[in-house]
Amino acid sequence: MGTKTEVRPQKREAWGRLRKLPSKRWQARYVGPDEKVYSARTADDKPLTFLTKGDAREWLNGVHSAISRGEWLPPGEAVRRRRAAAGAAAARDVTFREYAERWLERIATEPGKGGKLRRPGTVIAYRGRVRNYLMVPLGDVKVREISTERVRALVIKLVAMPSVLKEDAPHNGIAGDAVDVLKMILRAAVRDGLLAKMPDVPTPTRKSVRHDDAHTPEDDVATPTQVDALYVAVPEPWRIAVLFAAWCQLRRGEVLGLQRHDIVWNSDRTAATLYVRRQKNGSTGKLTAPKSDSGLRSMSVPPLMIERLREHLDQHVGRARTSPVVPGVGGNQYLSASRWNGIWAAARGAVTGLPDGYRFHDLRHTGLTRIAQEGATLAELMRRGGHSDVTVVLRYQKATMARDIELAARMSVTAGEEIRLELERAKAERDRAA
Repeated sequence: MGTKTEVRPQKREAWGRLRKLPSKRWQARYVGPDEKVYSARTADDKPLTFLTKGDAREWLNGVHSAISRGEWLPPGEAVRRRRAAAGAAAARDVTFREYAERWLERIATEPGKGGKLRRPGTVIAYRGRVRNYLMVPLGDVKVREISTERVRALVIKLVAMPSVLKEDAPHNGIAGDAVDVLKMILRAAVRDGLLAKMPDVPTPTRKSVRHDDAHTPEDDVATPTQVDALYVAVPEPWRIAVLFAAWCQLRRGEVLGLQRHDIVWNSDRTAATLYVRRQKNGSTGKLTAPKSDSGLRSMSVPPLMIERLREHLDQHVGRARTSPVVPGVGGNQYLSASRWNGIWAAARGAVTGLPDGYRFHDLRHTGLTRIAQEGATLAELMRRGGHSDVTVVLRYQKATMARDIELAARMSVTAGEEIRLELERAKAERDRAA
């Protein structure tokens, strides 16, 4: 008789299932609290097998313990949470340098508060403030470690920096702008969850680098004679820019962006309307829309400059509709802002009585002040100047005290005359009655 081989029954696992694969490795499976069957997987959610049965059983025991403690999660959800935690940990350790660069990239492509993209010149200005004033003291600091104390110490250093524009100036003119950009970055970091709360830091007061505390806005208002002297001091074919700034109240970029078809004449060329449709960006050198929607405007060209404008267009401007009114080299190119700044610096030095460092933009202030002195309303000032902020325009009305004194005096004369006439009439009636 042959020998009978005894078949031993396979021992069933107390919890879970173990199975030997053709590869001789072991697979572990179990039923989770959600009644679904799961196979062993790695921490990054990849299939997991074991070299020995004991290793597989040990892994199962660990899962069983996690379920007993209420710590078990479905493998996919566990991986998602681990990755999220790892990402949060990495974000908490991001440096100011890394985050500021990401912020600069973001603001260049995402709309601002008004729903519009920021202008390239604005982004360039922000980038300069970050790299020139914020990167050295904060670049290697973790964003989560930027506190009120740290920022206040930085503000003190920024305020104490000497002025680059004027050596003996009591202020540097950049501290306020640099702190403004820092605050924008830190507010974004709070929204992104990298910073627990916004540091409590006031923005330094902005004061003029060019002037001392005794300087008033009225000091920047040139007389008509000085405007004319500046016009003469600027060489052809660029001197017309002086009249556009003073008597049409245009900004530098608006002047340099003017084209022939922006000036529309009446039938006999004795009057003209000026349309502001674009500006030449001083940072990028490109033609862009005006500073704001209010910058798109039209205005009457003052008769004071009509003859000179007509001669300038005939002698110095190309015949094409898009020929630049203030031409650069060759006549068909636009004059660059840097080239104009050099021309202006030489011209202003030839005119007596102007404040030191008199700016081309001060001619616009001159023109708007004169318009205000003629009795222009707030709305009329905003329209002619292309302003969107009423607080900016109010300073031109504040600069009209001389006009206010004149009007008060004229009112006094008129009212006084009416009182005198009424008294004389009353006296005449009493005399007749007597």
